[in-house]
Amino acid sequence: MTHQLPPPRRILVAGVSGAGKTTLCREVARRSGIPHTEIDALFHGPGWTPRPEFAAEVKCLAAQDAWVTEWQYDAARPLLAEHADRLLWLDFPFWAVTFPRVVRRTVRRSLCREVLWNGNREAPLRSILTDPEHILRWALVTRHVYRERIPALARTTPPLRMVGLHSSREARAWLAATWPHRPGAAD
Repeated sequence: MTHQLPPPRRILVAGVSGAGKTTLCREVARRSGIPHTEIDALFHGPGWTPRPEFAAEVKCLAAQDAWVTEWQYDAARPLLAEHADRLLWLDFPFWAVTFPRVVRRTVRRSLCREVLWNGNREAPLRSILTDPEHILRWALVTRHVYRERIPALARTTPPLRMVGLHSSREARAWLAATWPHRPGAAD
């Protein structure tokens, strides 16, 4: 007989820009009933300025019994990792999957002038030429950081169970295996 671990209650989702962190967080929340807190909404104030309440709100989030959020922002990563029981690493092929996703999302948000967190909007597409922190440039520059961060986290936070997911298919399979029946769904 194999021993199956109980489903996680405090879940981090890691990955580069465009990997699908927030999408996976929302799906975990939908299937599990665990609340999703979008970390970008806690971090970004009007004008893309960091919110002064960010650290205190992350501390409150980490202390809750159950949550799912994205593993972002240096000020939040250590505290969230210390309290999480599972980290899902979306380690998808960058050029085939992640970069096309971030391009589509950025173009849609920019052209539609989509309102994001606290009234912010995606930068105009033309600013990619002048803004070193434009999301498309950021995605390119930071595409390898998790290959260093995840092994370091495994060394410093051994109780945190980590799951590497290398495709959308693997992510769906992990979800189905972890929560085969959604709360409130007909059996």
